[in-house]
Amino acid sequence: MSDQQLLELRGSVEDVVFRNDRNGYTVLTMDCNGIMATAVGSMTDVNVGDDLRLVGVWKIHPGYGEQFSFNYYEHEMPSTAASILKYLSSGAIKGIRRTTAKRLVETFGDNTLEIMQNQPERLSEVKGISKEKALKMSEEIRKIFGMKEVMLYLEKFHISAIEAVRIWKNFGDTSVSIIEENPYILCSDDISVTFQRADAIAAAMERPNDDICRIRAGILYIINYNSGNGHTCLPLEKLVSVTSSFLKLDSEKISETINDMLNDLSLICDNIDGRDFIFLPEVYKCEFYCAERIIMMHQFPAESLKGIELALEVFEEKNGITYAGAQRKAIIEAMSGGLLILTGGPGTGKTTTLNAILSLYRQSGLKVLLAAPTGRAAQRMSEVTGQEAKTIHRLLEVEWDKNDKPRFTRHERNPLDCDALILDEMSMVDSMLFESVLRALPLGCRLIMVGDSDQLPSVGAGNVLGDLIASGQVPVVALTEIFRQSMESLIVTNAHKIVHGEMPEIRKTDKDFFFMSYSDKDSITENIVELCSKRLPSAYDFSPMQDIQVLCPGRKGELGVTELNKKLQQALNPPDEEKNEVRMPVYIFREGDKVMQTKNNYDLPWEKDDGTMGAGIFNGDIGIIEKIDRSSASADIRFDDKIVHYNTDNLLNVELAYATTVHKSQGNEFDAVVMPMYYGPPQLYYRNLLYTAVTRAKKLLILVGNVSVLKKMVENNKRTARYSGMKAFLERSGSSVS
Repeated sequence: MSDQQLLELRGSVEDVVFRNDRNGYTVLTMDCNGIMATAVGSMTDVNVGDDLRLVGVWKIHPGYGEQFSFNYYEHEMPSTAASILKYLSSGAIKGIRRTTAKRLVETFGDNTLEIMQNQPERLSEVKGISKEKALKMSEEIRKIFGMKEVMLYLEKFHISAIEAVRIWKNFGDTSVSIIEENPYILCSDDISVTFQRADAIAAAMERPNDDICRIRAGILYIINYNSGNGHTCLPLEKLVSVTSSFLKLDSEKISETINDMLNDLSLICDNIDGRDFIFLPEVYKCEFYCAERIIMMHQFPAESLKGIELALEVFEEKNGITYAGAQRKAIIEAMSGGLLILTGGPGTGKTTTLNAILSLYRQSGLKVLLAAPTGRAAQRMSEVTGQEAKTIHRLLEVEWDKNDKPRFTRHERNPLDCDALILDEMSMVDSMLFESVLRALPLGCRLIMVGDSDQLPSVGAGNVLGDLIASGQVPVVALTEIFRQSMESLIVTNAHKIVHGEMPEIRKTDKDFFFMSYSDKDSITENIVELCSKRLPSAYDFSPMQDIQVLCPGRKGELGVTELNKKLQQALNPPDEEKNEVRMPVYIFREGDKVMQTKNNYDLPWEKDDGTMGAGIFNGDIGIIEKIDRSSASADIRFDDKIVHYNTDNLLNVELAYATTVHKSQGNEFDAVVMPMYYGPPQLYYRNLLYTAVTRAKKLLILVGNVSVLKKMVENNKRTARYSGMKAFLERSGSSVS
């Protein structure tokens, strides 16, 4: 919008077509001197009859035509007795209806609104209005017109309308004074202005570099930034040095401020293995709670089921299965204690063991629930167990607060209705989500956690599965034996080589694991495109849309997700006059494109082919665009047997999926995986990422590129290190009750 000349639009609100209470996004119909106009933007409140001044630009929406897109607005005072009467009669002010409005205007005329704002005590001159009611009316009208002052103030700092809405919702008519006192308050979770922008606002106010508000905000910024890298805490000395360098201030000043924040409990310090670590209070409480609850579950286990050995023997005989020693140990542990971590790599029999536990639980009359972190992981869990599995968010019945943050309705006061919970893909579960699961477990409930600790850790902060295993406080059965049928697969044996830091076997050409050596990125790109579009479909009858998946370490660069998606789209689904398209910020979507949902949307409705209806599409779900309506910039996308209609806004959470990142692939499996091996950011080229990519392939894996990159990834095992407190808290809690 900044590239276009800003225009002004004045008018009266005729209709509020749409309003999102979470972010304030609003669509209005306005009467501008007899000409009707549509306006779109964010605002805190609006009512039919409001007089508004909008600042923005005219835009053409592909589905709705010409609209005035505003980034600033203000309520205008109706200036005549007639317009004031119309405004007050509309119900815009709580407690005022037509009769009261008429009495007010008859008494105060053109000065009615000014008196309501600045001389509320005079309102009691009107029949039927007490002093208490007069003050409430004045407060309401000040809320509405007070936004004008705040918007004017924020505009000079380039605060967007959406951010202004958040600020007003949090601070109301005290917004200006609060920001002037501490501009870094804009960095709070409720408003989410970046530290760098808040710092620029503070600089414009000519606040000093060593302002205490700046130092406190800088410390929190460093902690939160590192939380994004998976750390739940930071060593004190590292926090001091990094913050000192970031703020360009003396480390002594940083240390003093940290001490102040520890004293007022803005931060928590805990000594772990002789080293001080700094936590945010909510994260500290989270990890501490998880540790105590797990130890309690271990110390006071669910009642052991009777006749375990006999039941297992009967189950083996009935199903023609003989379980290996570690598998039997896991099954017996699950039946006796009810708290278990089952871990192991590909081909070691995790699924077979899990199905035995599930069957014996049900045979014993236990009510069992299944869950996984992502939609695809839950779907795969359902497929291999024959029982419905939900995402953890859906299991806990997620709701969303005004800032689009999850809030779960299942907790201590409303626990899950189950005797046992089985969680799959535990490596993807972060500390905060794990806390929510534990809070929702009823007392005496069994908990079986299944995962591969060598896969990528969770995107969110924490190292839950790794810490639980390393603490030695939780029963763990690690399946390490590769079964004979799996030994035939190079995917399986090479995955185990990689996880142990050994180079995979890449010379064989008659198995399911291939390495195609090319040194330059153009050759790598050409061969990946040819493999997906011609060679693999021809040789193996694989569908490029359903069976083949390109996985990349990262998004950027010529061999990153974004560029490869565009090249693969050109080869697999090129422009066609018969196919409709819609242009989005990064990609052009075309009918027939393979796409992925990038954010959980629990409200998005779908309809199955059999007419069944429901809601919920999840991060990582892959589908095909069946139909695009160019006039409304909307699309119908098929996810397996479900059709989902996407409007323009929802399409922002969709991307092409011919290629995707290894992180996004977690919880998924594909018949064929193709992965580029080319130089990139060191932080993305490490062993766990390679191992995770390899284990996504069911039938065929092809690495295309440079052997030295493969070697580098196998040798780099540094990325898995995360600072967290859960292991130490588990050890403490365990020792205190032993």
